[in-house]
Amino acid sequence: MQPGDVNLYLVGFMGTGKTTIGRSVAHRLGFGLLDSDHEIERKQGRTIPQIFASDGEAAFRSMEHDFIHGGHPATRTIVACGGGLVVQPGMAETLRQKGVVICLHASLETILRRTQGNKNRPLLDVDDPMERIRTLYAAREPIYNKAGTVILTDGRPMLDIVQHVLRAYRREAVEFARATAVAAKAKNTHGR
Repeated sequence: MQPGDVNLYLVGFMGTGKTTIGRSVAHRLGFGLLDSDHEIERKQGRTIPQIFASDGEAAFRSMEHDFIHGGHPATRTIVACGGGLVVQPGMAETLRQKGVVICLHASLETILRRTQGNKNRPLLDVDDPMERIRTLYAAREPIYNKAGTVILTDGRPMLDIVQHVLRAYRREAVEFARATAVAAKAKNTHGR
């Protein structure tokens, strides 16, 4: 695999800009962009709130798992992952085996501002969304911080964020392609 073909997985809390930044980065790289939440909704023919209401969060997490394990192209794709996708056991490791992982971060206040009024976020459909954000973020932050390179999206021009993501991606894609080639060579040598 060539460095320029390696998938990019954007992870992080809801409202950190994964889809927005992903769209701009995909355009510059000539990659496709898939939003895991949108792809699940499309495949299910239902919205995320409908899935949560009828099947529960565990069923939705299973759908995310299936999408990552086979519901998207293996190369030249940016995947904007739902906020809870990477926190599932083993999922961060799976993403790192499939491509470069970059975690977008924003302050809790920015997340609240960006997500307010969005009815497609069932986890925030509560009386005190800020308290829910604090609680969820406290539980998820250690996983986000270990998932991949962390890039702050608060108070920065979009172009700066996109350029930072591109620099990190290009650097890490070279390492990923090199490691993949070494692993493939070792497998071929031992497989004989």
